[in-house]
Amino acid sequence: MTTEYTSGGDPARSIALLWRGPEKPAPRSGLTVDRIVDTAIELADADGLAALSMRKLAERLGVGVMTLYTYVPSRAELVDVMLDTALGRMARPDQSTLDWRGRLEQIARENLATYQRHPWMIEVAVQRPPMGPHLIAKYDYELRALTDIGLTEVEMDSVLTLLLGYVAGAARGAVEAALVERRTGMTDEQWWAVQAPLLEQVLDPGSYPVASAVGSAAGEANQGTYEPTRAFEFGLERVLDGIEVFVRRTNPSGIH
Repeated sequence: MTTEYTSGGDPARSIALLWRGPEKPAPRSGLTVDRIVDTAIELADADGLAALSMRKLAERLGVGVMTLYTYVPSRAELVDVMLDTALGRMARPDQSTLDWRGRLEQIARENLATYQRHPWMIEVAVQRPPMGPHLIAKYDYELRALTDIGLTEVEMDSVLTLLLGYVAGAARGAVEAALVERRTGMTDEQWWAVQAPLLEQVLDPGSYPVASAVGSAAGEANQGTYEPTRAFEFGLERVLDGIEVFVRRTNPSGIH
């Protein structure tokens, strides 16, 4: 799995694309930036971001590569707009009836669902995020989950960063597990059924007593070395527990 970096193209062109207004399709090709981006997302969803090229995209759209460059200056700007577009399609349900913890849990699950719909997003590093309208709207929506519990603006940003960082890590594990199964044609349960008896022939439990005991119990529970849903649920609860401890220390009377 490769890593792409956002904001790697021309800043002015990227901002212009991200904040573009309504478009009229080209008379002959019917092309718009929206259509190009939607098609690029479909290709990346199917084959991963590494398989997406301007040539393959042009072939799917039935136009020449140079025609694409009149709409999108390079692949770097395209990735920026793809990410912003995908984030704009996230569900943002009303959270007015939920407490802060329920709001953060819902946000975590919506982000995980977005990674599952668009696994290529795991390949995108966003230390310098594309400042598009959908990304900023997402940030604003998610921060509102933390506005009434007594945190400073910096603390709100830090808590959200912690939560989303956890989700991204968990999503990466889930995506990689799915890729391994697809590429090997073997489920974790099938793999473990082959590995376990072979390991028993060479492993002396007395030499590794803790690893043997814990590994055996975890392997049986997970039917393999890793079960993404179990790992996500356990980790999310622990992250929310930690945030709750921090919030109570910061503002004991304000949490609700």
